[in-house]
Amino acid sequence: MKLQTETGKKIRNLAALLLCVPVLSGCFGAAAVGVGTGAMMLTDRRNSETFVTDEGMELRASSRINEKYGEKAHVNVVSYNRMLLLTGEVPSEAAKADAEKIASSVPNVKSITNELAVAGPSGFGVRGNDAYITSKIKARFIDHDKFAANHVKVITEAGVVFLLGLVTQQEADDAVEIARTTGGVQKVVRVFEIISPAQAKALDNPPPGSQKQGK
Repeated sequence: MKLQTETGKKIRNLAALLLCVPVLSGCFGAAAVGVGTGAMMLTDRRNSETFVTDEGMELRASSRINEKYGEKAHVNVVSYNRMLLLTGEVPSEAAKADAEKIASSVPNVKSITNELAVAGPSGFGVRGNDAYITSKIKARFIDHDKFAANHVKVITEAGVVFLLGLVTQQEADDAVEIARTTGGVQKVVRVFEIISPAQAKALDNPPPGSQKQGK
């Protein structure tokens, strides 16, 4: 008998993705979804189709921008619930606008938040420090235990922290406060979708036979 719950559906999608690993060119999400990411997918507030779509959107947008600008730019693309966040550095205002245009050409994009800076590409030292800040924030989310840590996605660029996720207002405020008070953070930018406590509860605990729906 086929599993009808969202958890069962996510497990099937994860299994399909893992089977695609030997033929990455035919499965756009497999390159980005490993075992750890797969485990997160099972408790993510996005439905499984949206989760996989987000992975594909990131890869497509990144690939298209990199094809045009290569080493002249350093652009990170993050998709959450079909909303794209662009961070990093580009050589000019024209390139910034063009990167957004390229990203908007990817199917399924609902909106784009363009936070690209006009500057030379950041060095490995800066990027390493950003990764360290991100890891500290995620660890502090777990330590404070005010919300499920995987409900908030953390991106750090030159000390500026971007927070994404389907969260309640209280969860958003708690996440911002934790990130803001983490060493090395220069600024916190909210890129959340705010949902009601009732919506959050429904997404976290779907009844048997139902499917979660991304906002």
